[in-house]
Amino acid sequence: MSKLKLGPLPEDKPVKVTVELPASVHRDLVAYAEVLGRETGQAVADPVRLIVPMLERFMATDRGFAKARREDVGTT
Repeated sequence: MSKLKLGPLPEDKPVKVTVELPASVHRDLVAYAEVLGRETGQAVADPVRLIVPMLERFMATDRGFAKARREDVGTT
């Protein structure tokens, strides 16, 4: 069993956003959804639903972003 950075997807009201992805990124997103579905037992019907938790995880673990955000809070 691999250790993916994403777990089960929370149920949340979606907000529509239009994004263009390179074909290679879309293929990887579809593949990631398949692996995540096997790992969690929760099929991912629409791989686009992975984008938000991936972005959240990326921003939550980006030390440079966290530091800049703390600095911005201190200046306002």
